Amino acid sequence: MKITAQEEYGLRCILQLASVPVGEPLAGGEIARREGLSYPYVEKLLWTLKRAGLTKSHRGVKGGYVLSRSPEEISLGDVQRAFGSLWATKDICSRHTGNRRTCIHHGGCALRPVWEGIEQYIVGVMDGIPISQLLGKEALVQLSLGETFRMSA
Repeated sequence: MKITAQEEYGLRCILQLASVPVGEPLAGGEIARREGLSYPYVEKLLWTLKRAGLTKSHRGVKGGYVLSRSPEEISLGDVQRAFGSLWATKDICSRHTGNRRTCIHHGGCALRPVWEGIEQYIVGVMDGIPISQLLGKEALVQLSLGETFRMSA
C-alpha cells in the first residue's frame, strides 16, 4: 500500500483539528505553521476534507476549520477516501496486462481473490480506527493500535 504525501498531510491536518477542543476553529495558517507546510497547500487539503464532509469552515477573524463530526466518528478510512484512495483492486486487471490489451488471466485469475481479501482486510482495519484513537503520545497510540490489529486478525 502506498500512502501519498497528500494523504499523509491531510491526515495530519485532521489530527490537528481533532487536537483542539470540540467546536473551536483552527485557522489554516496555524495548521500550516504547526505542520511545517505551506499555507496554500494546507488550504487545498482542508478544502478537500471539507468537500468530503469531514470538516466545516467558519469565516471571520476568529474563523477557521472544525471537524464536521466528533473524532470518534471519523475513521482513518474516511480520511483516506477523501483523497481518492484507500485500496483499489477493482481495476488491477486492466493495469497489469503485460504486452496485451487485457490480462491473460482476466477470466480465471488466481491472484484476484488474494488482492480482494487483502483489500477487505485493509479497508476494515482503516475503517475501524477512529482518528480519536490516533491522538496522544506515540507509545499509547501504538498500544491502542496493537489491540485493534489483534481484534481484526
